[in-house]
Amino acid sequence: MTRTQADLVIIGAGQAALTLAESLRRAGDMRSIIMLGEEPFPPYQRPPLSKAYLSGTMARERLWLKPDDWYVANDIALHTNARVVQIAREDAYVMLEGGDRIDYADLVIATGSRPRPFPSERGGSLPGVHIIRGMADIDLLAPALDTIKRVVVIGGGYIGLESAAILRKLGADVALVEAGPRILGRVACEMTADMIRALHLSQGVELHEGVGVTELRPGPDGHVASVQLDTGTSLGADLVIVGIGGLANADLAQACGLACATTASGGISVDALCRSSDPRIFAIGDVASFELGGQTLRLESVQNACDQARALAQTLAGTDTPYAPVPWFWSDQYDMKLQIAGLNIGADQTIFRPGKRAGTGSVWYFLKGRFIAIDALSDPRAYMTGKRLLERGADISAADVADPEHDIAALASA
Repeated sequence: MTRTQADLVIIGAGQAALTLAESLRRAGDMRSIIMLGEEPFPPYQRPPLSKAYLSGTMARERLWLKPDDWYVANDIALHTNARVVQIAREDAYVMLEGGDRIDYADLVIATGSRPRPFPSERGGSLPGVHIIRGMADIDLLAPALDTIKRVVVIGGGYIGLESAAILRKLGADVALVEAGPRILGRVACEMTADMIRALHLSQGVELHEGVGVTELRPGPDGHVASVQLDTGTSLGADLVIVGIGGLANADLAQACGLACATTASGGISVDALCRSSDPRIFAIGDVASFELGGQTLRLESVQNACDQARALAQTLAGTDTPYAPVPWFWSDQYDMKLQIAGLNIGADQTIFRPGKRAGTGSVWYFLKGRFIAIDALSDPRAYMTGKRLLERGADISAADVADPEHDIAALASA
């Protein structure tokens, strides 16, 4: 057992952790930093995993966020294969698996989230059942793609739809099953879902909406062979992808008594300065639960991880910087790029503006007459316009958006 110490200890080695450390160094803050990553890899990009990396068009080394010598040059102690098993708040240290102890002055939890599993008692642990989250998941999945013919994707959110798109492009027959009434039911309106549905159907994906999965069944060799639906239908499957939402990796926080969200997906409760219920402990990225627009939520996105980390870096450096973002996201499916800005929670009016090309356009969300979010489907000009309007808090009416002759872009640039 060894005992070390650092001014700042970061549990996690993903996008949020890396951005925090980098932001502090760019600001000239040279406090000692130890970054603890549970995976055997340095910090890497996650969005390409289910796209370019899975398809084999991106080499592993291109995923690294920084080269190895960057950590040395910036005096950041990166520990991979480092699993934290305890946070001792009273004595301000963390304990690693194996018994090593690291004392901290400040602690940041940036442990991210994990996929919600399909129940093992219903076949979720069968060989051939996969999730898509980390590099190891893709490394396990990729070799199987050479021999599979039939894939079933469980879940009609972004992860499920992106997986269906890449697997279809790789030549597999794909069926997607969504238990809710429609795809994207929790994150987008019907107009956006209709366009995404039409895209997948045009590419040959077999969609089952409003249908639950009761069981995954093995074949004679023990490998998954079929997906049983609650309609009585059985879908043959050489491989199953599960994309049914995420859970915050907040176990360490809960075990040491930090306040955590009571929502289904969990998360560490933080204020606008990313402070937890312990003034020496902060949380950022997917694992952080905070208030935005009157809602308590977690945001699972690269944008949130980076922007929240930059805000915390300023706070740690002595300039309190409340985190109040205009969230933005994206999803690549086939040749369509879906870009989203704002939060559509509670929207009571949606308006569609056609794009310049067939199959493109934007959906504008309003709440009590106030513009709150936009979905842009292969319509980057509309996306940038909507994002600028949200960032400026500009007053734009639903009537203006509904008028195809109205130059909304001029409002954004005024």
